[in-house]
Formats: sequence, structure tokens, C-alpha cells
Amino acid sequence: MDVVSRNNVVITGREDGPVIMLCNGFGCDQNMWRLVTPRLADDFKIVQFDHVGTGQSDLSAWSAERYASLDSYAEDIVEICNELALGPLVLVGHSVSAVFAVLAAASEPRLFEKLILLTPSPRYIDDAGYRGGFSAEDIDELLESLDSNYLGWSESLAPVVMGNPERPELTDELTNSFCRLDPAVARVFARATFLSDNRADLRRVSVPTRVIEVAQDVIAPREVGAFVHESIPGSELVTLDAVGHCPQLSAPEATAEAISGFAARDG
Repeated sequence: MDVVSRNNVVITGREDGPVIMLCNGFGCDQNMWRLVTPRLADDFKIVQFDHVGTGQSDLSAWSAERYASLDSYAEDIVEICNELALGPLVLVGHSVSAVFAVLAAASEPRLFEKLILLTPSPRYIDDAGYRGGFSAEDIDELLESLDSNYLGWSESLAPVVMGNPERPELTDELTNSFCRLDPAVARVFARATFLSDNRADLRRVSVPTRVIEVAQDVIAPREVGAFVHESIPGSELVTLDAVGHCPQLSAPEATAEAISGFAARDG
């Protein structure tokens, strides 16, 4: 299957510029970057796509067996890069896509010049000596709620993820994005996301990496950002003065600056 149509690959920006690939988090599509891309377009070639099962991807390419593993999403990233001869590029992963970015770069470092991990979390469940932000009971309840009433789950989770209660239009957008996702896809994707533990994979990253956290983020608290930074050799940590897990919507200018400043830097 043609990966361009399978993943709804869209390329914009400066044709001869250095390449930045933007990867979406859980339940989101590439429209989530629309406030950031105009701030990058003059300097970079921008590659966007939808994970299989989301957005305008080819839903016939999705299967519960394949996409029960986060590794499959990373394999798709590698396949897009190889098929379109895009590397080495700067790979930006938001939320769970930060894990996809880590897995892709660990398996095929030649394809990636740099990684930018935006509000990453390698494990959402608390563990001994590690704060992920959720207890095992929290995650069990979250997944049970998703199974029993997906639309209600979307409406209750979106404001927690987005933060910024004074800006309800942002929550509405995220709610609508969740609600567009097929519940069968959402169940498999959510379990792969919230039950994963990719902490050990962080040390496999060998390319320059910037970790971008947000000052107030319920989904990925600052302890997680510090853990990711400390676990990836030579990485750097940037904290945005913003609220919520989706700063590309709530703080697009600061997010774009944090991306472009690292992407454009030599070495």
C-alpha cells in the first residue's frame, strides 16, 4: 500500500529547507499543528501525517493485532521516511508520539538528525521511584470508562488533557478530535498508550534530543520531563510557561520557537 495515502502524508513549507516531521498524539490528527506550522513554513520543509486509524488515514490498513503495539507506529514512521527519502530529518513527537519517535530513532538512527519530544511520557503509571502521574487504579478506571461510554469518556478526558478551562474552545476541539476516532481504534490505541512502559528505550537514543515539557501538565507532570531528560544521554530540557498537555494549541508561538530553535541549530 502507498504510504502517502495510507498515512495521509502532507508536505508543506520551504521546498529546499531542512525537514521537520510532526507526529500527533493519541486521538489527534495533523490539524492539531495548524497554529505551529505557519511559524515554521518559511524555514523548513514540513512533513505531517496521520497515524493509521486516525484522521484521514486509510482505515482499511488498521488492524487491532498490528496496532496493539507502539512499535508498529514507530515502524510506520520509518517506512514513511524511507519511502519518501526524507532523512536525516528532525522528528517531533507529541505525547505518545514522543515514544514512537524514540523507538524509531533507536531502530534507525541514520534517518534522524535530531529528536524533539513534546510533553513526552514513557510510562503513565506510577512505579517505585517513578511518578508517571497516574495510579494503576486510575488507568483501569480510565480504560473501563472508555469501553462503556466512549463519547462520554472523550468529553470527560479532553478538559483534563487540555487544561486552560478559561479557553473552552480548545477543549471542544480536542473533544471533537477524540470523538472522530472509531471507538474500536480508540480502545486498542488507548491500551497501547496508557499501559506501555518504554523507560528503558530512552537510553537507546543516540541522536541530539530536546525534551519540551509544560509548566502545568496533568498528563505528563514535570517529574516525567526530568526523567526523560536524565535518561536520554546528552539531551536538553526546555520548560514552556504554559498550561496543558497540548501546547501546540494553547501556546503555539512558544512551541514553534522551542522547535525551530533546536531544529535550526548546528550540531
